[in-house]
Amino acid sequence: MWTRALATVLFVAGAALLGVGVGGASAQQGVWSIITRPMFQSMLSHRGDSGCQGAFYTYDAFIEAASKFPGFGTTGDEQTRRRELAAFFGQTSHETTGGWATAPGGPFAWGYCRVKEQNPTDPPYYGRGPIQLTHEYNYRLAGQALNLNLVGNPDLVASDPVVAFKTAIWFWMTPQSPKPSCHAVMTGAWTPSATDRAAGRLPGYGLTSNIINGGLECGKGQSTDGAKDRVGYYKRYCDMLRVGYGDNVPCKDQKPYGG
Repeated sequence: MWTRALATVLFVAGAALLGVGVGGASAQQGVWSIITRPMFQSMLSHRGDSGCQGAFYTYDAFIEAASKFPGFGTTGDEQTRRRELAAFFGQTSHETTGGWATAPGGPFAWGYCRVKEQNPTDPPYYGRGPIQLTHEYNYRLAGQALNLNLVGNPDLVASDPVVAFKTAIWFWMTPQSPKPSCHAVMTGAWTPSATDRAAGRLPGYGLTSNIINGGLECGKGQSTDGAKDRVGYYKRYCDMLRVGYGDNVPCKDQKPYGG
């Protein structure tokens, strides 16, 4: 997970997303109309296999968490909604991957294998959950937005699957100035500034990779292994959800924020 400038997050904006409805028929349908239970199981079919912890991530927990963020996966037309959900699961599957090059079903069939970071980098605030929430300030901001004491009890993200999904969706929905939210990027609500355009930062899946981990994976002139993995998961889910990939899928030519 991207772990640097979240201290500048407008967590109030993230908190405001909780319980704020979105008008239109699509909002009434909810993410369950696209990510059905069979689709969830198919997308993440190896999450409970031997060596994985991902049986923790249940469909019911995902739907319950998603219902607290009414704009998530319900904004825009059908293609936009499907593409956003493919992007969300693409990024979070990379963060929790258990795949390898010759894995059964291919390397991108092994999303949501991990719940906790395998080599903790900042105990006790190491990576947990779908977005691998990391560092004290991230736990504090997420906790403030979700009205949970995640600083006092960080393992709640790894012991309550609803909370785990909430932290991931909160991150997805919340802008981090000067970065837009991943949600705004994937739903067309974000318009790049002249500075963004000069830096190659344009709407598309690649910008969500830049938002999450651009300093390490973007702007290299060629795709890093991490960025390739993110794209591989995204394309797999787009194919499963029967939606095109859209423009600007890689981030190799995008200058990272703050770089």
